[in-house]
Amino acid sequence: MAVLSDKKIFAGTRIRRLRRDLGATQAQMADDLGISTSYLNLVERNQRPLSAQLLLRLADTFDVDLKDFSGDDEARAAASLKEVLTDPLFEGLNIGNSELADLVGASPAAAQAMVTLYRAYRKGVETAVELAEQVESGPAAGPESHRQPLEEVRDFFTEAGNHFPVLESAVETLWEDAGFDSADLFHGLKDQLKTAHDTSVRIVPAEVLAGSRWRLDRHSRRLFISEWLDASTRGFVAAQQLGLLGYRDLIEGVMDEAGLKGDEVRALARLGLANYFAGAVMMPYGPFLKAAEEMRYDVHAIGARFAGSFEQVCHRLTTLGRPGARGVPFFFLSIDHAGNVLKQYSTGGFHFARFGGACPRWNIHEAFRSPGRTITQLMEMEDGARYFTFARSVPTQEPGGRARLRAIGVGCSADYVKKIAYADKLDLTHEDAATPVGINCRLCQRADCADRAQPPLNRRLTVPAYQRGPSPFSFEAW
Repeated sequence: MAVLSDKKIFAGTRIRRLRRDLGATQAQMADDLGISTSYLNLVERNQRPLSAQLLLRLADTFDVDLKDFSGDDEARAAASLKEVLTDPLFEGLNIGNSELADLVGASPAAAQAMVTLYRAYRKGVETAVELAEQVESGPAAGPESHRQPLEEVRDFFTEAGNHFPVLESAVETLWEDAGFDSADLFHGLKDQLKTAHDTSVRIVPAEVLAGSRWRLDRHSRRLFISEWLDASTRGFVAAQQLGLLGYRDLIEGVMDEAGLKGDEVRALARLGLANYFAGAVMMPYGPFLKAAEEMRYDVHAIGARFAGSFEQVCHRLTTLGRPGARGVPFFFLSIDHAGNVLKQYSTGGFHFARFGGACPRWNIHEAFRSPGRTITQLMEMEDGARYFTFARSVPTQEPGGRARLRAIGVGCSADYVKKIAYADKLDLTHEDAATPVGINCRLCQRADCADRAQPPLNRRLTVPAYQRGPSPFSFEAW
């Protein structure tokens, strides 16, 4: 199980909360676990990590889920709360990382309530600004104008860990029932669409689709796919439409269970879940995980086996969260030349900024200047957490011959570097092996960064007239 990996787990606040919920003293809990009271005291004060043996005793003795002690959910909550506290609204509080971790560990519900309250506050501010602009420019657009459905859908995938067991199970049953052949999956998908849903698939010239990449004609029950799309994209489109036609109720049920509401939110989530389904069809969970581990997460080698593109394989790597059969917990980011975020999946404890782009020191931006190369990096965040990442630019061929480039960045905790082929040449022993990176400029407190594009939100600017440091922005120390 992932919680029993080599990663050290400090869960003192969670152990203390469990003991208090049980109404037990330290001596009583220590006796139940077969350890000394002094050792339990050290664990509760985060001066000792939880060992695998102690985790198993906790599960057996108190009937708790080991996932509750993995720390990933609380790490995401702490990162979200840290971002909230950088707002000038909280200037002067000076809450440190350890205090923040204690707060989230002691009361995760209260921490989440504060994040939710802040989001409501920000939405209110944004709505007020929009209404003021509308008063100046014309009639108000109505109460729905301030909604941000994309943000809500990204939260939905993050909270699910980008893993949906019900869709994985459906795909495994589909493979058994349809008798797909991995050597010619596209042909099998075409047959399944025709026999099960009376929908034929045709590859057509680009001009037939008038600029579209693909189109489903529901009246004639034909799926038209542009000849410009490569084999991996054609298969993905066919699998996606199979999900929407044959598993619509299942997808709707996932959204209902998550409480997703609103036409825009549900439309975006439905498409995202159909894409998830397509990735699972092209790269079935068990064989894919086995290949990924054997090939040490070499994306190109995995893609060759499953006829998947670099982006498709990277996305699938973020979904391997099945209990008892987990892969390396990767996070994923796709950006364009301007740094606009096209896709992101925040897993493995990594936190993306809700407002603004990524840190300019993350070499995902360098991928545009190194076409055809997979570039690697060891990053160190402000709290000392280290992440290994690899990035590559990928072309998208559009109908008509116009090509666009996107950069794909994938990463995980540095604890997993020995499992990843791309990290083999990394010198982890060197003192300066890791690049200091922040979430983004508005949240980063590093004063010595020459790549800073804007000052941090919660620090007072200083404007020295007679000298200039590494950063174009100077600000007061705490």
